[in-house]
Amino acid sequence: MNGAWTFEGVAALRERDIEEAGMHERTERSCGRGWRGREEAASIDSLDEALLDEDERIARDARQLADRKVALYRDLVRASLISLPLLIFIPFAGAIALVWFGVKLGRRAFRLYYEPGLRERFVQEEVARRVRSRVSDERRSLEGEHLRSLEQLSASIAHEIRNPITAAKSLVQQMGEDPVHPDRSEYARLALAELERVERSVSHLLRFGREEDRRVAPLVMEDVLESALETFRERIARVGIDVRREYDSEGCLEGDAEQLRRVAINLLGNAIDALEEARTQDATIRVGLGESLAGDAVWIRIEDNGPGVDVAASDRIFEPFVSTRTGGTGLGLALCRKIVEEHGGGIELDRARQAGTAILVTLPRMRATAGAGGSAGRGEPR
Repeated sequence: MNGAWTFEGVAALRERDIEEAGMHERTERSCGRGWRGREEAASIDSLDEALLDEDERIARDARQLADRKVALYRDLVRASLISLPLLIFIPFAGAIALVWFGVKLGRRAFRLYYEPGLRERFVQEEVARRVRSRVSDERRSLEGEHLRSLEQLSASIAHEIRNPITAAKSLVQQMGEDPVHPDRSEYARLALAELERVERSVSHLLRFGREEDRRVAPLVMEDVLESALETFRERIARVGIDVRREYDSEGCLEGDAEQLRRVAINLLGNAIDALEEARTQDATIRVGLGESLAGDAVWIRIEDNGPGVDVAASDRIFEPFVSTRTGGTGLGLALCRKIVEEHGGGIELDRARQAGTAILVTLPRMRATAGAGGSAGRGEPR
């Protein structure tokens, strides 16, 4: 009796424990709360097999079986919830799938075949639009600059021609009012000088505006400089200018000798004018000539110890109708720059000088030809 009662009581208690454990575990999973029995069960499950007694092993196995069943039911419920709409809308599943497939296929085809070409076309149209806009803006800007240049040119021409004509007219009027005036010969000389100034301005203007054909041939720049100096020989002697030739090379190059002679005459004439007007003591003009260290260019340097160029005008002395001396046309240096640049060279003012004026001209050296002479370059301009 006692043994049977004990066995049945233990079995009943074991079954009840299993049911309560499953119930509490499901409740805890749904509500998210901890309970002491689960903590004890977790501690039991973590023990080694040898440390568990029979009751504990049975309880552990029951919990694991319950977990597997609950997971199975959960999967079945999920599958039912997913399958139910499909069963209801099964007649439309084929059409939906076909539409979905068509949309996917259309998007892929668009990306593969149409999108690249469409993107390229849009890019080309936008680039063309921006280029047209930029070209239009640049054209308007150039037209505005051209108009401003014409206005400036017209004003400068009027100034350069009107002033000497007005002066000559006044002198002639004085001569007419008093033909026997003792200064009539001086009036005539001054009027003639003013008219020559007009003639010189017109001549420079025509040369500046006219495109001249360059007669390119091998030449020696030393000979060109000597020819220009010979033009001013008498005037140099009269003013008392000391001309110092500093030739480091013959300066063999290819170019138009007459045009380059005109450049040298303009530069030398400006230097002589500056020294004469300022009445500079120990007036000196240095004429330098040499080749670059690389031997690919010839440089000419003409400097004087006169009053120099005003800082405010130094940036514009090579522009048309900009002159720093009385009676200047303002076209000489502009014409020099035009000729030098047409020869592929450059002309600049030495801004580092504290006194006097120095102009540096650089010209490309002559190309290697048979029989071309000339000494090797011996340094840069000092």
